[in-house]
Amino acid sequence: MLLGIDTGGTFTDFVLLDGPRLRIHKVLSTPAAPEQAILRGIRDLGLDTGDLQVVHGSTVATNAVLEGKGVRTVYITNRGLGDVLTIGRQARRELYNLQPELNLPPVPRDHCIEVGARRDANGGVVQVLDEADRQRVSQQLEALAPEAVAINLLFSFVDDSDERAIEALVSAGIFVSRSSDVLPEYREYERGITTWLNAWVGPLVDGYLRRLGEQLQPAPVAVMQSSGGIVSATQAGSKAVNLLLSGPAGGLMGARFVGHSAQCPRLLTLDMGGTSTDVALIDGEVRLTTEGRIGHWPVAVPMVDMHTIGAGGGSIARVDSGGLLQVGPESAGADPGPSCYGRGGVEPTVTDANLVLGRLQPDAFLGGAMQLDVEAARGAVSGLAGLLGTSTAAAAEGIVRVANEHMVRALRVISVQRGVDPRDHVLVSFGGAGGLHVCALAESLGMTRALVPVHAGVLSALGMLAAPRARQLSRTLSGMLDEFDDAALLEQFEALAAKGRADLAAEGLADTDVTADYSLDLRYRGQSYTLNIPWQGKRTSAQAFHRGHERLYGHQLQTEIELVNLRCGLRGPTPDVVLESVGAAPSGTGPRRIPPGNGWGEMLVWARETLGAGQEISGPALVTETVATTYVASGWLCRVDGFGNLVLATD
Repeated sequence: MLLGIDTGGTFTDFVLLDGPRLRIHKVLSTPAAPEQAILRGIRDLGLDTGDLQVVHGSTVATNAVLEGKGVRTVYITNRGLGDVLTIGRQARRELYNLQPELNLPPVPRDHCIEVGARRDANGGVVQVLDEADRQRVSQQLEALAPEAVAINLLFSFVDDSDERAIEALVSAGIFVSRSSDVLPEYREYERGITTWLNAWVGPLVDGYLRRLGEQLQPAPVAVMQSSGGIVSATQAGSKAVNLLLSGPAGGLMGARFVGHSAQCPRLLTLDMGGTSTDVALIDGEVRLTTEGRIGHWPVAVPMVDMHTIGAGGGSIARVDSGGLLQVGPESAGADPGPSCYGRGGVEPTVTDANLVLGRLQPDAFLGGAMQLDVEAARGAVSGLAGLLGTSTAAAAEGIVRVANEHMVRALRVISVQRGVDPRDHVLVSFGGAGGLHVCALAESLGMTRALVPVHAGVLSALGMLAAPRARQLSRTLSGMLDEFDDAALLEQFEALAAKGRADLAAEGLADTDVTADYSLDLRYRGQSYTLNIPWQGKRTSAQAFHRGHERLYGHQLQTEIELVNLRCGLRGPTPDVVLESVGAAPSGTGPRRIPPGNGWGEMLVWARETLGAGQEISGPALVTETVATTYVASGWLCRVDGFGNLVLATD
């Protein structure tokens, strides 16, 4: 049996593939020790770990970075470059703020060791790593007693022998991160930050995965990477920086999987959980970027291309000093959670507002396993209403509208601001809270179609079951494209792929089951940024670059094309996961009616498990299920497809 587990800020989700059948489950997360929620969920499902294979989406790396709780790390670099990570790109987040908030440097100055070793752009020795440098490094490491060491030397992507020599000086038991292993590419700052992040949170991730593996023995454990492929937990521990978008990547793989089953390959995705909302574009395949960020830091390893905001079901509503209603980014989280959870929360949240508006049913949350406290929600929202001078229902509606506007703005960033018309796509909503907002968001974007996938509340966990084992590798190879011939470039690609094939072979994949995709990062001579172009032979790739540049920027240049990086994506077979077909609605089943209330008229409430293929529902209506609720707004028609997906369209 294959078990997908997604650890979120509020809930930990489980999807079990037992033969052709899927079972789903949710438990409250335990942020201080994520493995506790995982073990509890496995017990709830009555599973024996001896029968399981586990694929896990972990937030340990993400939380450690966002909360600034990495380990004591020493950074080793060339003499004179110790301040590179502090200086960065000298970009200011608030251009006109004369008193910006100061950020602490990533590495304290006394934890930065500079060495005299130096190589030129061709890998030639400018200055050797002499014995005096070696002794000084050993002495400083002994005095500083770090838990992790990050090594980042100039042009190590050409020749990494100096980095390897320094690594040999580090005592056993200390986590080591080499730039030539983590990100063998040019751009000293981005490469340095990525290498440092890997070291800073690496021991935490490695320790967590080891503990989890021990507690789940003998079940093999794999982890979702930020790029949308999975890797064994034993290999993932050394590449913590590749797990920073582990959970969200699972959601996109799940959306892609369900989108293909519903014959909707072009998707605008909305993953709304309890703490945050992630949005992304899918055009047949999940898009990757090497210009992602986590908190303040650039992360140059390949990751899913998405935009994240602090808006979720647990987002707290408040009135600011100017008397305006604000929602988020602060969240009530899992503990105490929204007021309606009855766990001590007193501040109004988006979930409380939806409950007050009747869009959540108190006896249907988590399939009835958790009763929501309507009076507590009303009390929290009415306190806010008093500050706004309006009714409780109006305040609840205002909370939802402000949260919606935050999410619409994020959806525009990932689509309109990139020249993509969202009306050509289907809005796919998932996560525990997404279905409550999907119609309003689609209307704001002028979209007429939306999709709420089957098992939408646990789609990230489902996506982990549908993701292949994969690796993304790269290296800088610079020069004018015309200076290289096809055979030489193909040889470089194959050498790059060899390491990834060896890693996949260690996970049990036969070489014949591994497919490789090669691509180039190209730019016009004199430009700073690149376009990634599939490898189709030098001439064809150059033509594709010209067309891509014109499509994005409106023009081509009669200028030499420069090669910057080689990239190789390796993937194994796609797991054999198939959604179960649904039949006609069971006889004797139907909706229940709820009487008019604060802001709504009479509304029908349908249990999703009672809906049959081809069934149609006119809004306003609610569709409840174990892990989510969908609000079909007035003017929308909901049709159930053959797999149980809710296909929404305007009347």
